[in-house]
Amino acid sequence: MGIKIIKGGMLTTIQDLGRYGLQRYGMAVSGAMDSYALLLGNSILANADNEAAIECTLLGPTIYFEQPQLIAVTGADLSPQVDGQPLPMWKPVLIEAGSLLSFGRPNSGCRAYICFRGGLDVPEVLGSRSTYSKGQIGGWQGRALKEQDRIAFNNPYDGEHRQFPWRIDPTLYPDLSTKVIRVMDGPQRDQFESNSLQSFFADVFTISKNSDRMGYRLQSRPLLLKEKKELLSTAVTFGSIQVPPDGNPIILMADHPTTGGYPVIAQVATVDLPLLAQKGPEENIRFERIELDEAQNLLKQRYIELIKLKRAIALKYE
Repeated sequence: MGIKIIKGGMLTTIQDLGRYGLQRYGMAVSGAMDSYALLLGNSILANADNEAAIECTLLGPTIYFEQPQLIAVTGADLSPQVDGQPLPMWKPVLIEAGSLLSFGRPNSGCRAYICFRGGLDVPEVLGSRSTYSKGQIGGWQGRALKEQDRIAFNNPYDGEHRQFPWRIDPTLYPDLSTKVIRVMDGPQRDQFESNSLQSFFADVFTISKNSDRMGYRLQSRPLLLKEKKELLSTAVTFGSIQVPPDGNPIILMADHPTTGGYPVIAQVATVDLPLLAQKGPEENIRFERIELDEAQNLLKQRYIELIKLKRAIALKYE
C-alpha cells in the first residue's frame, strides 16, 4: 500500500487545486485552502502542480508509512515529527517504511500540507481528487481521513536520491504573522453607508469560531447598507466578502457555494488567499484596499518566482 492513518487529526482531507468548470451546475470548486503551499510542496518534489496532497488543520494526523516515500511538508508549522524527531519543512525528506509521521502544537498558521513524490492513488471525481465533504465526493470516500484508512502511493519510492541537502527559501512563502489582507472593491460597495466603508478598512475583524472551509464569519462593528433591499443571487468566488443582514461579513472560502444573494463589499486579492487560509478562529485581520491591476501584478510576480523555483529544482533531480 502506502500509508495508514493512525489518528485522523482535527480535519484532515485530500486536496488538489480544485474542481473547475462545474460551478454552473452548482458544484463547489473545493481544493486546497492554501493553494500556494500545495504548489510549493509539489514543486519541491518535482510533481505536477495538481498532484493531490493531504491538508492538515490545526491538530494534524498521525500517519504510518507502510512503504518508504519522499515527502515535503509545507504551509503552517504544526510541529511535524517523524518517530518523535522534528521533521524539517520546505524540503524533500525520505520517510522510511515503518515510520510514524505526527504533528504537535501549531507554531504558525493552521493548515499544513503533506505532499508525496508522485502523489496519492485516489480516483478523480469530476476531474479532481479534492475532497468536497458537504457533497461527499472526491478525496478518500468523500470525507475526512480517519483511523484505519489506507491509501496507496502512485509511485512507490525507487531508492534514488536518498540525500537532499537543500531546501527552498522560506521567504517565498507569505509571512503568516501579517494581519493585513488586501482586497479590491466589490460590486455592491457603493450600496454601503460611508461610515461603514470607512469602518471596513479601519476596524480590526475577528474570525469567528463558527468558521470553516465554506466561509469565515467575521466579528466587528456591523456594516450597514444605505437601504435594505433584495438582491438577485449572483456568482461568487473564493474570497468574495458578503455582508448578510446582521452586518457581520462572511469571507467565502474554498468550499463556498457557487452563488450568493448578499451584497459583496469587497473581493480578497488572489495573492492573499493563502495568507487568509492560514488564519484560524479568534485571530484578527484587517483589510487594505488595492486596485485590480496591482493585484494582478502581485500574482504575476508570484508565479514568475514559482516558475524559476521549479526550473531550479528540476535540475536537482537529474
